[in-house]
Amino acid sequence: MTIISILGMGAAILTTGAYIPQAYKTIKTKDTSGLALSTFSMLFLGTIFWFIYGLCIKNIPIILANGLTAFFSGIIFFIKLKSVFKTKNSDISN
Repeated sequence: MTIISILGMGAAILTTGAYIPQAYKTIKTKDTSGLALSTFSMLFLGTIFWFIYGLCIKNIPIILANGLTAFFSGIIFFIKLKSVFKTKNSDISN
């Protein structure tokens, strides 16, 4: 493994690991009031694109980091979407 690969894997571990506490908290509390839908929609879509790019160039750090980040940010994004639609539906009902 080259120093560049080690650097890439280190970056992948740190950036992906940064989403685990937020995903855990969001799953546990279901509270997304402090999270911006636009942020997580762009993050989710961006990491999907990076994941596909990684597959195309066969780069393991990019594939792993963005596959896992897309998973965790996707969880947060879909919980946020559910919250937004629930709020809009309750506003319409009232």
